[in-house]
Amino acid sequence: MKLHYALLLTAILCIACKSSDQSLSGQPTLADYQLGETWVWKYKGVTTDGEVRSDGIDKRMIVQMNEGLGMTIGNDTIPLADIVKPDESETPKYDWPLEVGKTWKYENNWTSQDGTTGTQSHQAVVLSYQEETVEAGTFMAYTIQYTGNTTNSRGYNAEEEEIWLYAPAVKTFIKLTQSQGDFNYVEELIEYSKPDE
Repeated sequence: MKLHYALLLTAILCIACKSSDQSLSGQPTLADYQLGETWVWKYKGVTTDGEVRSDGIDKRMIVQMNEGLGMTIGNDTIPLADIVKPDESETPKYDWPLEVGKTWKYENNWTSQDGTTGTQSHQAVVLSYQEETVEAGTFMAYTIQYTGNTTNSRGYNAEEEEIWLYAPAVKTFIKLTQSQGDFNYVEELIEYSKPDE
């Protein structure tokens, strides 16, 4: 009986260990966020000739709005309900749930502030789920590779590759590395905090 109990306990512990380390993740929900939760990234974009085209800090925070929680993004505050709304697109940025080996097509149409329109068309694949270290710390993260091209209404057409490290614990990416034509861009999480930590 003791041996049977010991084997059963071992099996339960193994299942618990496996489920806590499983490489399958769903989209964050409203309940996953806390008032005051904060993310800070540093970013830098440089051409192959060494010209710095972007260099700065991006900060996002969960704040209280009249209609509930919101997230500050630049000078805007977006209702969190809009951010966590399921993406019904057949070509989404993240195809939930994420799991190693999953593939999908991602397409994005955009308009810049100067009126230029453009399209991104990528093949996406989840390469791994493992510990990744950035300036903000070490997190379990999915490595997602996007490869394809970007075009715009001014005649621009470039092949590109993006590597996103998405960490479920912080509900967003912790690092982005992008190569687009003669332009290389890196964005990395440098601070992450929650009020209860």
